[in-house]
Amino acid sequence: MASVRRNLVKFAEWEPAYRAILSDFGFSRDRDEHARDVLADFALPFDHARFDSVSGSTVAVAGAAPSLADELDVARAADVVFAASTAADVLLDAGIDVDCMVTDLDKNPETARELSKRGVPVAAHAHGDNIPAIRTYVATFDADNVLATTQAKPREAVENFGGFTDGDRAAFLADHFGASELVFPGWDFDDPSVDSMKRRKLDWAERLLYWLERRRDERFSVLDGRRKAIDADVSGFDR
Repeated sequence: MASVRRNLVKFAEWEPAYRAILSDFGFSRDRDEHARDVLADFALPFDHARFDSVSGSTVAVAGAAPSLADELDVARAADVVFAASTAADVLLDAGIDVDCMVTDLDKNPETARELSKRGVPVAAHAHGDNIPAIRTYVATFDADNVLATTQAKPREAVENFGGFTDGDRAAFLADHFGASELVFPGWDFDDPSVDSMKRRKLDWAERLLYWLERRRDERFSVLDGRRKAIDADVSGFDR
């Protein structure tokens, strides 16, 4: 597979979107930065060469919507699989290997721990609301297999590749490491089972994926029929 030029998202480009997210949800930047610093205490520098296989590959960015069970063949057909949160459990139960789990530790930290012990990279994310989970769970992971991430300014071994929810962070991560194509099994922006907070987060995931596809000159099928209604009028969302 041929490598592709990486169009890396720098923090200066991400920060306007981050500020807009903080404003929309009323989140605290100070708490995000504190969470980042707590995670830094458990983090080792991650060997980026472990994701060399992503470059030039089709990456399945598996979401945790109920539709994933009907879209497993999309993940099976991909070269690399990045799983958001509980999507990892569905894939593993179906016998599909996960190449990276992306999680903020809110649902299935035991799966993240087990994968890290097996040598699978886990992108463990810090934000202002999950500081206790960082202290409780990340300390039990195999640190060599933890890719520590933040939505705030990166520091030491804690990195920021862009993105807000587990799912869109997985897409930004795959983009950073040179994926040639992104496919999206298990995504449902209109999932009726989610609460109002999750729905607002899905709105942001949709906006961020729209930003990402424009940066990549790609059309994500998960956004088909939705682009005209997406509110992407946020400073910093230009290429």
